[in-house]
Amino acid sequence: MFDGLKARLEKLLADSTPAGDPRARTAQLHAALLETKVAVGTMRDALVASERALEAERQQLADAERRGRLAAQVPDPETVAVAERFAERHRERIGVLEKRVALQQEELRLAERDLEQLSTEYKNARMGTEPGRTQQQEAAWRDLEAAGGVRPETDVEDELLKSRLSQQQMDQAVQAQLDHLKKKLGRE
Repeated sequence: MFDGLKARLEKLLADSTPAGDPRARTAQLHAALLETKVAVGTMRDALVASERALEAERQQLADAERRGRLAAQVPDPETVAVAERFAERHRERIGVLEKRVALQQEELRLAERDLEQLSTEYKNARMGTEPGRTQQQEAAWRDLEAAGGVRPETDVEDELLKSRLSQQQMDQAVQAQLDHLKKKLGRE
């Protein structure tokens, strides 16, 4: 169960979302977080069921041993042998169930750890503190800024220039329309 969950989470997070799209990444993290929470809940339920089965098997072993002791008090070797076979089967089943419970507990610990990490990663992504660039990229940007360059996301002058150009283009389009209308009406 854990391997399937791990594979689905890795596939979900490795989907073709552009690296520069933090909203899509956050949405993917949220989906992965929800899927992990459901999987952890399912694992907990399975563990509880296995623990109950183990407890029931232990009770059946105690009953089989008690019946064996009672049969030994009554001289009935066939009943004693049957009781011993049942007790042995219950012991074997208990051994298997104990291993299953131990494995499920370990699997649950791993899934809970992954859930905790995913939850932290999701919270960071929602707050915008998720690292978007590598150290090498940040160093390159610092070098560019030191040389007089500006990062696109912090370049206020570039945004002002774009808005001025847009305004100039609109003014030119209006003037061209006005000139066309004047020419059509014969004013110029």
